[in-house]
Amino acid sequence: MPSLLEKINTLVSANLHSIVDRALETNSLKVMDEYIRQAEKNLDALEDSTATVGGTVRTLKRKYEEFAAAAEKLDQDIDTLIIKGKDNLAAAAQAELNTKQQLSQDYYEQWQEQEAQYQQMLSMRLKLESRLTAIRQERGHLADLLKLAEAKKVTTKTIKSLDDIAKVGDAEMSSISEQIRARIDQEDARLEVATQNISDQIEDAVRGGEIDLQLEERRKRLLGKE
Repeated sequence: MPSLLEKINTLVSANLHSIVDRALETNSLKVMDEYIRQAEKNLDALEDSTATVGGTVRTLKRKYEEFAAAAEKLDQDIDTLIIKGKDNLAAAAQAELNTKQQLSQDYYEQWQEQEAQYQQMLSMRLKLESRLTAIRQERGHLADLLKLAEAKKVTTKTIKSLDDIAKVGDAEMSSISEQIRARIDQEDARLEVATQNISDQIEDAVRGGEIDLQLEERRKRLLGKE
């Protein structure tokens, strides 16, 4: 079965022009209503999953910080034990330090992995919400267009001699159709910009922690104890 993110990616990638065209061809809003129903269903599921992953991210970050702080304190204690000549205690503390450092590294890697997934889910939610808003708006416009087409059809059948009225109706419907397509093009452009911004934010979030650690190690080496 497709994963939740795969389903959402399919919805986000859906060609709204194609959906509008199918609605016009069938003279029905069913295809748009089905898209909206699926998008709403998967958006609810995504929000629940995003909250769960977000909680996991916070837990892993807290665990990493706890073990990193404990390891740093233990590292200082080892120096004190060595200075006092308590080599046995220093050896035991060193073994404990190795364990804490490994656990700290494990939590850090898990935190970064989950953070990347969390940011991806936030990005997908943003994109799906944007698409859902667009399709809801265009459904309303398309409903008006279909009503206009039906009214024109009735008018044409009733008064076949009024060719000018029929032509005006065609022009109006074409204008509304073009407006719908133009708005979809604008929505696609906005989504592309938003997606690029989110990608940059994800990269910054994933790599930011690593850079902070590297700088902190450099500060300790240059400014810390011998």
